[in-house]
Parts: sequence; structure tokens; C-alpha cells
Amino acid sequence: MTTTAPVPFASPFARALLNPLEPAPDAITAANGATPARRFAVHRNNIVAGPIKTLQARFPAVEKIVGEKFFAAMGRAFFTQTPPRSPILMTYGDEFPDFIAAFEPAREIAYLPDLARLEAARTRAYHAADVAPLDPHRFAALDPRILTDICVTLHPSAGIVQSPHPIVTIWAMNSGERELSPIDDWQPEEALVMRPHIDVEVRVLPPGGATFVGALQAGQTLGKAAEAAFAAHPAFDLTNNLAALIVWGLVAEIISP
Repeated sequence: MTTTAPVPFASPFARALLNPLEPAPDAITAANGATPARRFAVHRNNIVAGPIKTLQARFPAVEKIVGEKFFAAMGRAFFTQTPPRSPILMTYGDEFPDFIAAFEPAREIAYLPDLARLEAARTRAYHAADVAPLDPHRFAALDPRILTDICVTLHPSAGIVQSPHPIVTIWAMNSGERELSPIDDWQPEEALVMRPHIDVEVRVLPPGGATFVGALQAGQTLGKAAEAAFAAHPAFDLTNNLAALIVWGLVAEIISP
């Protein structure tokens, strides 16, 4: 005997909750002489309000740029297309950046999807496991001859967002980290999002840093990760990039050959 899992929002009642253009189901009744359609509309608004507030909390810089009304309309459209599939809403909106990229009214703000990806990464970093950063003296004690053959485990909060836009600068100016001002040098930025200690941090990686970190996360040795970074960015500097990861507390463990 086999059973099939219930399909979320498959009933007429649930579909009507998601689509404000659909009328209230015929079977709906209301006590005390209240109008069923009006009561259902209140229930529908309450159902949508929670997820939209979650999106507002996860993507405050996006909301600041587009405005509260535009964001609410975009959030409602996203909710209709991608309703929550878990009662735990803290991670709701992981698909929101891709939705924004395809949302026609927001197409003129080309950097907006990447800004949303950065903010989504910040939430994931916040909820990542707590792991103590590696003592930097552990690296000083390594035999330099085996340095390129070792692997490192990075902090579980680490996330990378690569963008053709100055995404970290834009985020900082719209989150209170930096004062708003014109961006004269519009250059790509590679963001590293992490929480090695208490607060979530956002940093701009040096040239090739995103490729380097991604290779290390995939289990590559320092040597192989450096080769990949050199191939992607001829200006890659292994010493500077490795030193930055150590100082920032991103390295959690060394795996010797």
C-alpha cells in the first residue's frame, strides 16, 4: 500500500487564500450575521501579512530602495507564487532573489537581485552553527613544505555573493553601515558573509577571493584552490587571501595530508 503526501494549498479554500482575485468559497459561512466574503478577506490578509513581515525583516535594504508599498506588492506577488512550506518562517524567502530577477517592475534596478542574495546570506549566516575560529598560531606551526597540500574547513556561516555591481557598498549605504553618497567607481564586488563571532559581518573579498573560498568549501587543497583563483583572476594573491581568512576567523580547522 502506498500513500501520497498532501499537496500544499491544493484545496479550493487554500487557493482562494492565495489569490485575492478569487471569490470566497461557497461553503464559507459566518456567525452573527457577518458577511462571509468580508470575513474571508480579513483572514486572507492575515495569512499574507506574516510572510510579508518575514520578507521585510530579511530584506530591509531591498525594501528601503524600492519603498514600502512597492516591496509589499512584490512580497505579495512572491507569496502567491511561492507560499511558505514550513511553519518556521525564519528562512522564508530563499527564492526571493530569483523572483526579483524575474519581476518585471523591478527590472530597471539591475543590482536588486544580488542585493537580495546578500541579505538572504546574512540570515543564513545568523542561524548557522556556532564554531570557534581556529587559533592563528596553528598555521604558524605548519611545515611550509606541506602548506599547499592541506585542506581547511571554513566556518559554516560563510557565504559568497558575486556581483557585477558594487553590492557590498550598496548594502552598506542602505543598512546604516555607511553614509549615503554617490558611487563614483561602479565596480564589481565579491561579498563574503560570515558570523565567526556574535555579529554577522559582510566583507569585500580581494581579487579571486570568491573563487578561492568556493574551492576551499568544495574540499580543494590550498594549492588547488589557489590555482583556480589564479586562473579566474591573475591578480590573485594567495598570501593576502589566506591571511584575510585567518584574521577574519573564517578558518575552523586544518586537515593535514
